[in-house]
Amino acid sequence: MTQTRTETDSLGTIEIPADRLWGPQTERARLLFRIGSERFPPGLIRAVGLQKQAAAQANERLGELAPDLAGPIAAAAAEVAAGQHDAEFPLPVWQTGSGTQTNMNANEVISNLANRALGQPLGSRKPVHPNDHVNRGQSSNDSFPTIMHIAAAEAVAGRLIPALGTLHASLARRAAEWADLVKIGRTHMMDAVPVTLGQEAAAWACQVELGIARLQDALPRLMPLAQGGTAAGTGLNTHPRFAETFAGIAAELTGLPFTAHPNPFEGMGAHDALVELSGVLNTIAVSLNKIGNDVRLLGSGPRAGLSELVIPADGLSSSIMPGKTNPTQSEALTMVCAQVMGNHVTVTIGGAQGHLELNVFKPVIIQAVLQSAGLLADVAESFAANMVDKLEPNRAKLADNLGKSLMLVTALNPRIGYDKAVAIAKLALAEDITLKAAAARLGHVSEADFDRWVRPEDMLAPGGTLDGGG
Repeated sequence: MTQTRTETDSLGTIEIPADRLWGPQTERARLLFRIGSERFPPGLIRAVGLQKQAAAQANERLGELAPDLAGPIAAAAAEVAAGQHDAEFPLPVWQTGSGTQTNMNANEVISNLANRALGQPLGSRKPVHPNDHVNRGQSSNDSFPTIMHIAAAEAVAGRLIPALGTLHASLARRAAEWADLVKIGRTHMMDAVPVTLGQEAAAWACQVELGIARLQDALPRLMPLAQGGTAAGTGLNTHPRFAETFAGIAAELTGLPFTAHPNPFEGMGAHDALVELSGVLNTIAVSLNKIGNDVRLLGSGPRAGLSELVIPADGLSSSIMPGKTNPTQSEALTMVCAQVMGNHVTVTIGGAQGHLELNVFKPVIIQAVLQSAGLLADVAESFAANMVDKLEPNRAKLADNLGKSLMLVTALNPRIGYDKAVAIAKLALAEDITLKAAAARLGHVSEADFDRWVRPEDMLAPGGTLDGGG
């Protein structure tokens, strides 16, 4: 039998596991919200600790909390922010839409940590009280939005942007290495005019680069913090300078330029900044999905597919087909993209649930945003290291596919006109002969002119073969 301690609150007595740092409100919520297995990630719990630490320090600076109380509270909150007590946050995402239960969970854990440091037993609620002191000048309604912004900003600035930078560097490096590898282009999934493998990879790199820029554009809207609005946005029960003091401390603790929200009503009743961020994450997922699929297609084979890229053998194979190499990293990447796209639907619906002074879909919004950011960061690094960095061009296949392409006839358009070029291509396809042979048979182009005019390496930029032979 688990040993318990008995605690009393306004609703009566309740038994709590003796060694747990939470209190009666958390225990009641734990028993009430037995919904799903989803728990907030460590990044959110870190933000909870940072929020409580900044609040305690702000209240001390403003004379709202005595140093002998503010100090232990801030120290306990710093331990939470450092990840030392993640197990003391057992509540699911599926709780009150303001995040009240997680806020109360934090108040109780930090109160018990502070009191224990002051020599008091767990559950004593003195000298540090969870509501009167840890939650001083705060409401869940302004604290949880603040936690959401801190967690999201740290996830983007500290994790996702660097991870995408790693993938961008890998793709840009391959683009440079493959700059001179001329190959057949494909539009509508059909043969098209020549490109280089480097141009294809450079397009992928550009997609990732633009994704990073979009994140950087969205970050400033995460910097205003709703803290100080308390219950409805008016700031009732806070010091007049609490909001700006809190934001300054939060900026010091994180190294991010947080500011007091100029209109906390907006920060509490709407979460448009997080909907915008989720939209950027969705766009990045769309970009990465294309990259993953392009690599998968170009690596299809090795004998009956396009086979222009050699997919790295990662040691994983078919359970029945010996030696089969599959594009596992592309599949993992595109599955992550599907999840992120679905998460954006959730965030969109959640963001639309702002009613009057409060949005009450806060927990699911931040859960989805943090999951998307974390998955994209992980998969970007994995795809860079385990796919992009190990890809090899199949030079023989690139040359073979290029040489057989009927769309090289496009170079003849300015010389002989579209209709004659069409006739050459159709004859070559029908008779299974080369374009050169078809052109000569029809009498439209001599073999010597064909060799001068139809040069794939001259078909890669504006001007094309018009810059070349006469």
